Amino acid sequence: MKHDILMTDLSKTANHIVNHPIFSLHADIHLNLRVSTLIDEALQNGEGVLTDTGAFMCDTGKFTGRSPKDKFVVYDDKTADTVAWGEINQAFNADKFDNLYKKMLEFAANKKLYARYAYACASEKHRTNILVINTLAWHNLFCNHLFLRPIDEEIEKFEPEWTILNIPEFEANPITDGTRQGNFTIIDFTKKIILIGGTAYAGEMKKGIFTVLNYVLPEEKKVLSMHCSANIGQDGDTALFFGLSGTGKTTLSADPYRKLIGDDEHGWDDNEVFNFEGGCYAKVVNLSQEQEPEIFGAIRYGAILENTRFIGDSTTVDYSNQSVTENTRTAYPINYIPNVAVPSIGKAPQNIFFLTADAFGVLPPISKLSVEQAMYYFVAGYTSKLAGTEMGIKEPQATFSACFGAAFLPLAPKKYADLLGEKIKSGNVKVWLVNTGWSGGGYGIGSRMKLPFTRTMIRAALTGDFDRIPFTKHEIFGLEIPQRCPNVPEEILNPRNTWNDKVAYDQKAKELAIAFEENYQRIIK
Repeated sequence: MKHDILMTDLSKTANHIVNHPIFSLHADIHLNLRVSTLIDEALQNGEGVLTDTGAFMCDTGKFTGRSPKDKFVVYDDKTADTVAWGEINQAFNADKFDNLYKKMLEFAANKKLYARYAYACASEKHRTNILVINTLAWHNLFCNHLFLRPIDEEIEKFEPEWTILNIPEFEANPITDGTRQGNFTIIDFTKKIILIGGTAYAGEMKKGIFTVLNYVLPEEKKVLSMHCSANIGQDGDTALFFGLSGTGKTTLSADPYRKLIGDDEHGWDDNEVFNFEGGCYAKVVNLSQEQEPEIFGAIRYGAILENTRFIGDSTTVDYSNQSVTENTRTAYPINYIPNVAVPSIGKAPQNIFFLTADAFGVLPPISKLSVEQAMYYFVAGYTSKLAGTEMGIKEPQATFSACFGAAFLPLAPKKYADLLGEKIKSGNVKVWLVNTGWSGGGYGIGSRMKLPFTRTMIRAALTGDFDRIPFTKHEIFGLEIPQRCPNVPEEILNPRNTWNDKVAYDQKAKELAIAFEENYQRIIK
């Protein structure tokens, strides 16, 4: 079946979708346009330009990242006692949601719209069908890349479960609509609708569906949803990599000896790990072909670049240019990356890695966790902010994001941690804490852990080399530290040995341990 479908074709190809309210408004709707057509549409609409590699480059306007304070969840009978309400999950009135939805539909009545069938979850058992409706062609292209793509035969009988309505040009009135300001992302778990307005940042759509899955899978299906990357070894063993921005999650999961399942969002049921997505949404600030050849090579025709700039008058991208934002990104289908798993599914994991860039230089470069420690460090979701990365930060600061993705968790963090603990126990999974940060002192004194050493330690864990090596217990954190690792200097394995001032090390380690415990007590309240 041809993918360039106009509304006049719907009666022949997808009768069921005519029942959606958006189609009753007789808008100019283009359904399931192919990549080349969407790019042509975006260029004709003046939404962006092409680079010398053929990638489509555009700006996201006022918002160059997500706006967590403007994300809401509808409060109703379904969510009242299940959602963990608070700063992250802000309650939104159901009647105001209905009124806002009606206003957005009316606003869209005379607009040219781009609609798309897509789905989340590579596992057929947990597949979630989505209808995406956009006013920007490049947004619809983004959804083609980041969500999974139904084949022609599936489109013929496609039944959407969730709807995303994204109209960046539509701004809410906070006084009458109940939002904080003009932009908003609102999720209704009962009606299964996500409304997005007032922002052109495409990541709101991707993370909106991630939030949905973080509610539906653990709450209704007892499947652990995870903010992590995953890959498969030559023997079929699966590894998971959790980590916040800057910890090496994408870099360390991209291994030439292992196939990539996915780089960001996954589910773990009784038997397998599966990717939620069909593509990658990678940061490109200071990107180089030498350091990130896979991502660099993926930025070709069809790929999207957000908020980047050219070198001079050329059409060559200057990845060092941060004049718009440090959060410059690219979006592309996962098959733009070599060495990927097809389908994006692996067996239940044998190894899990929690990545942290500890700027205090006190955590070991690799350590083994017990089940209880794994749950504790999972709930913590620790890394550190460096001096100068944000206004007012003069020295490194401990940063905690529950389950390595607090902003996307509708349920209490303990719910996810308990599920993780059950799966670790039942599968006898090995869990490792990996510090990709500093050694020999904190930021400004010590030095960053060398990437080849980190890769070697992770490979030793994956191949079972550590099974034949004795461990010692860290006196402050209680972590199990290997006494040696092939091709890694022994002195760096215990971080205390790398500090000239042992007293200073002990003091800083105790301070971080206290910060962990204070954070834990806040979360489990």
